Amino acid sequence: QNTLDNTGLIKSPAGGGAWNFIKNITITSSTATASFVNGTSDVVLDSTYKTYVFTITNFHPESNGDTLSVNFSTDTGSNYNATKTTSLFLARHDEDDSPADVAYDSRSQDLAESTDILRLTENSGADNDQSVSGVLWLFDPSNATFLKHFWCQVHSANKDNIAQNIFTSGYCNTTDAVDAVQFGSSVGFTNIGACEISLYGISNS
Repeated sequence: QNTLDNTGLIKSPAGGGAWNFIKNITITSSTATASFVNGTSDVVLDSTYKTYVFTITNFHPESNGDTLSVNFSTDTGSNYNATKTTSLFLARHDEDDSPADVAYDSRSQDLAESTDILRLTENSGADNDQSVSGVLWLFDPSNATFLKHFWCQVHSANKDNIAQNIFTSGYCNTTDAVDAVQFGSSVGFTNIGACEISLYGISNS
């Protein structure tokens, strides 16, 4: 059971580390992107922690059918074009009980050595009873030897009233440090209507 100590850190179960809050970005209207850049606006995204976690709460696109998306940078946000290979599958269930299945998605969410923006959902809904929430984990982004692994799990209430549990994993195929992460809406980063994203660093012990 997680507990909160008097330093404000969230303590993991025995043997785990602490979740150290770093930065929160809250969007309330018409914003193109939310960017977390190491060394900018109190963001830490370097060798301080081996593991970083982004929590995404109630992502709401401005336009119906847009998607929660992400990309990574190796030059402190000058370019978000890290080369990625990814895989995506989802479980889904419609309000009217159809479809109800588990599916592997090999469309644009599934990248092969691509610098494209990575879509983490499909057909996100813009009605007030529709949104996306979840987490994205980024591992050892400053490691100079190995590529950079990440995985994401979100739940989406999409525009067609389908509950979707979406799993995305992959790696940035670079030994350069990943030092910035940018979230947006759809492949062209159209406007986000609303969203709250928080960044945490996880201590080793």
